[in-house]
Amino acid sequence: MKTTLAVLALCACASGALAAAPECRAIDNANARLSCYDAAHPPKMEKPVISEKDPSRAAYKDPFSAEDARTNAKLKNICRGC
Repeated sequence: MKTTLAVLALCACASGALAAAPECRAIDNANARLSCYDAAHPPKMEKPVISEKDPSRAAYKDPFSAEDARTNAKLKNICRGC
């Protein structure tokens, strides 16, 4: 039991050492230091921007517009203050 606990504790401590980032601060050359940081933390790719006026996109159709029109027509037929 003690051996199993010791092995688990050793594995838990070793995973932190394996995940350590490279020491980029110690590099004197600015270009080499920047390339070290870029290699350690690669930049995220940006998503392409979709414009609203893109002709390849279909025009937006409100799914509730027909329902609203029917409801408004029914409400106009209600007699108020007869």
